[in-house]
Amino acid sequence: MHRFEGSTNHKDRVTFQVITLVLVLFFVLFTNCKAAEKVLTILNWSEYVSPDMIIAFEKKYKVKVKVVYFESDDARDKILLETDGKGFDLVLVNGAIFKSYKKRGWLQPINSEDIENLRHIEKRWLNIYKPAIGYSVPYFWGTLGIAYRKDLVSKPITSWKQLFHPAKELQGKILMVKSSRDLIGMGLKSLGYSSNSESKKELAEVEKLLRQHKPHVARFGYIMLEKESSLVTGEIVAATVYGGDALNVAEHNNNIIYVVPEEGGHIWVDYFALSSSALNKPLAMAFLNFINQPEWAAKNAEEMYLATPNKSAKKYLSKEHLSDPVIYPSEKSLQNSEFHTELSPKTNRLRARIFLNYTR
Repeated sequence: MHRFEGSTNHKDRVTFQVITLVLVLFFVLFTNCKAAEKVLTILNWSEYVSPDMIIAFEKKYKVKVKVVYFESDDARDKILLETDGKGFDLVLVNGAIFKSYKKRGWLQPINSEDIENLRHIEKRWLNIYKPAIGYSVPYFWGTLGIAYRKDLVSKPITSWKQLFHPAKELQGKILMVKSSRDLIGMGLKSLGYSSNSESKKELAEVEKLLRQHKPHVARFGYIMLEKESSLVTGEIVAATVYGGDALNVAEHNNNIIYVVPEEGGHIWVDYFALSSSALNKPLAMAFLNFINQPEWAAKNAEEMYLATPNKSAKKYLSKEHLSDPVIYPSEKSLQNSEFHTELSPKTNRLRARIFLNYTR
């Protein structure tokens, strides 16, 4: 063998090396292409899907799930504007924005026949937002209210007015969620108006309210869910938060409680929608079907501290989860709460200006 190799001339060795290199490069490129075909890209909130469920899906379908995170609805809108809606297979969307996204051509219809487990979804969650019908799969629902440290206030917080006209113990220790719809909406609720108001007079009133409130706000953003959270340490005494987030952070301090104020809060519904530029539609459909298996839907809901629209998942949910009034509020506690509705472009521009002046 050694003699044969030694007798091969230089030209033959070079040719052999070139062929080998070409074959290696071809193999790498082919492997990468195959891998690219097996990536599912999702635009989503952070920590909004059970890691175990993602791992199980990747293992079953031999794929990679890539998640691009956004920190607010406004930030998601900005990402999609900058990319013209491209680069994602699935997008986490709230109900009121569907008409706008469809008009921009960012979403494509979903064939319910491609998602067998869609039969487990309660019909009311499928039909709340007409523009979302046929374009989405409901994922979670919940409320926006106030989380606060009961040990650091002199009396319970039960009203938006207590947040927008804060007592001394709250001043400079308030965190407001960085969402124009929610901030302005809850300001309107505190004044006795609908959170979906398009009245110039009412919006002028809320602008004045927010201008007076701004000095009392420590910062705008979303509460951390870890034990280092400012609500846990007491740096923040009250914050506008989503119910599930309040329960998450309360795990680290049992003095943190959550309330939907007496004026009502915001009832939200999150959906997964199929991007019009989805590179792997069959894989996206498989994912939506997978996460709606009742057992997985239940596990996901328990981990997120949220209400699932999957009716068949309830038999797998713990009694503690099902009886939690933060996760499943009573009809009475929600009687003054509202869903976001679509607003006119003119109103959206006015609200955007108010929001910018309030938060910058």
